Amino acid sequence: MWKLPDPRAPSQSEATFEDYKAPYDAQQAAAEASRCLYCYDAPCIKACPTEIDIPSFIRKIATGNVKGSARTILSANILGTSCARVCPVEVLCVGECVYNEAGIPPIQIGRLQRFATDQAVAANWRFFEAGPDTGKHVALVGAGPASLAAAHELRRHGHAVTIYEKGSVPGGLNVTGVAPYKLRVVDALAELDWVLEIGGIEVVLNTEIGRDRTWASLAEDHDAVFLGVGLGPDRSLPGADLPGVFGAVAWIEQMKLGRIDISAVREAVVVGGGNTAVDCVRELLGLGVPSVTMLYRGVESKMSGYTHEWDAAKQEGARSIWGASPAGFLGAEPGGEGAVSGVRYTDATGTHAAPAQLVLLAIGQSKLGDQLAALGIHAEAGRVLADRSGATSRPGWYVAGDALNGGKEVVNAVAEGKRAAAGIHAFLSGGGHA
Repeated sequence: MWKLPDPRAPSQSEATFEDYKAPYDAQQAAAEASRCLYCYDAPCIKACPTEIDIPSFIRKIATGNVKGSARTILSANILGTSCARVCPVEVLCVGECVYNEAGIPPIQIGRLQRFATDQAVAANWRFFEAGPDTGKHVALVGAGPASLAAAHELRRHGHAVTIYEKGSVPGGLNVTGVAPYKLRVVDALAELDWVLEIGGIEVVLNTEIGRDRTWASLAEDHDAVFLGVGLGPDRSLPGADLPGVFGAVAWIEQMKLGRIDISAVREAVVVGGGNTAVDCVRELLGLGVPSVTMLYRGVESKMSGYTHEWDAAKQEGARSIWGASPAGFLGAEPGGEGAVSGVRYTDATGTHAAPAQLVLLAIGQSKLGDQLAALGIHAEAGRVLADRSGATSRPGWYVAGDALNGGKEVVNAVAEGKRAAAGIHAFLSGGGHA
């Protein structure tokens, strides 16, 4: 349905990358599944935001019931295929496996989940159908994981849904932002098509609410509104308009959907210490940049990026400068070459420079909640405020995903989107209107 260049062709830079965690074949999956203890009151379930019945789906793999395994996973998490690849299982389900306490390698839950759900998508197994038409119509703003999870759940309740996406490709960060060694565009779009095959989910692209269509008309034409708007543009620094300096999220999108020429880049600097920064470091190394340095204002032990991801980056050759605050860019001075040639930074010993022909700023994204104040939607520090069901301060308007949580994992967006769909269904069943 969604036409992009063949990801195996040289038109996309992400084609360079192989899977960081190779998929299991049937024999490997059966062997790994047979190790599971099928714990009562399993801690892995409690660690999963979507509460997948992990012991149950693993047992079904061990007994050869892969279709049943996929049904168990996808009943709890409709984006279980992508989550199998992108979830930080090391700090979620796998991190809570009881084998860890015994010093035994934990069950590779993510790889088992991928084994089952990949087959479901590839074979087009259909587990769900739309409910009887309720005559209600819900607008969903943004086509990322939160909206997709909410839309699918709303269709199962029988509500008509339309997703409005300002970009030219649906899928949100699953398509444009996840590191390609975890999830490729072609796999994200295959999952998206599978989700949409429930029918009745209209996706309207290149339509930004507030620019191409008013918020008022959206409310008038729909019985409820769901906000899956995510986060805003990359935060920047003074002088970042210099050629060769990019926001990290924008750069990743360009790399995944198109091709980036980095043949002249010998040294690159990534500013930041979160997961996006670590992803950028690993992506640049994977694309062949000889020297990649992460420049972070804090210390290694306090960085917000996951330790297991940074450990992998170091094994791949990443360098680091700790306790360093960026103070400007080389190349910006009069008589400079017109493009970035490095980053000035200060630390406890003074001011220094790190050479770079490419600089990526992974210092966060702006939050959009405050922009919705005129709609009667309350926000705090840029995050939309909502109750457990995702209901905002405006009746009939719900929220989930990064706009609510400030930037968590795909699995959190799915869990929140599903809860918001239940809240919307309850609201519509009571006869409300946005």
